[in-house]
Amino acid sequence: MNTMARSRPPGGTPAARARFRIVHATRYLYSEAVPLCQNELHVRPRDTTRQTCLTHRLVIDPLPVKVEECRDYFGNHLQFFTIHDRHTELAVTAHTAVELRAAERLLPGSTTNWEDIASLERRALGDDLEVRQFVYDSPHITATPALVELARESFTPGRSWLEASLELTARIHRDFVYDATATSISTPLADVLAMRRGVCQDFAHLQIGCLRALGLPARYVSGYLLTTPPPGQPRLVGADASHAWVSAWCPEFGWVDFDPTNNIIPSLEHITLAWGRDYSDVCPIKGVFVGGGEHAMNVSVDVEPLIEN
Repeated sequence: MNTMARSRPPGGTPAARARFRIVHATRYLYSEAVPLCQNELHVRPRDTTRQTCLTHRLVIDPLPVKVEECRDYFGNHLQFFTIHDRHTELAVTAHTAVELRAAERLLPGSTTNWEDIASLERRALGDDLEVRQFVYDSPHITATPALVELARESFTPGRSWLEASLELTARIHRDFVYDATATSISTPLADVLAMRRGVCQDFAHLQIGCLRALGLPARYVSGYLLTTPPPGQPRLVGADASHAWVSAWCPEFGWVDFDPTNNIIPSLEHITLAWGRDYSDVCPIKGVFVGGGEHAMNVSVDVEPLIEN
């Protein structure tokens, strides 16, 4: 699914906490009846140090014969369902409420230099799979000399890891054009680099590739972004979208999130669904079906702030 959001968060000083209601609706239409389908979902937000999933409910039509849930390899919530009834339309809607806590404000010079972190990763973390696994290539991200070159413009010798990471985030935001028509999920990262345009998914893959090319751990985060309408304009229901950003590791703070699409450190506008090596690990909905002929998919995401009385 290539429906990624781009939004600049509202100005001002954010509150320490925020609550949101999310409705994520996916609808498939088939030109011929589907007698059997099996699907898996990454649409239930995971709990983190900054996020708590308060409620979650799935509504599926036609009614599945079974719905199961487990944790995937990365600890994300993974839900499965199977439908045996013939159908020409499938609707899957996730109703969720979450509470977010503001991200810690970090000073750019508050981490060690990036070379020491890359050296530490190679030397001391060989058995720490949680971190080590995010240094290697993955299905959508392969380290190349072009990515090394792009990364080294920010990761100069002796520079603080956080300072360099923030600059790389800003450069991707500045130098790459958000264009929802330029790419698809199958567009190679080399093409994104050459075109200098794409969507959130592409920019997250690009920044992760730059970091991994230098030996620095980085993972892909999928979730939602609260969008802000122009001044004086009403908020549109369903105008929010799936989003993607980057989480990178340093010894001082652990995993730190970066959003290259909007040039910010995610805080109270970013709702985390799941993380993995790249998009292929955390696709919101995917599956297999029998028959169906041609099919079309429509996705609507609505993120609404909850105001406490």
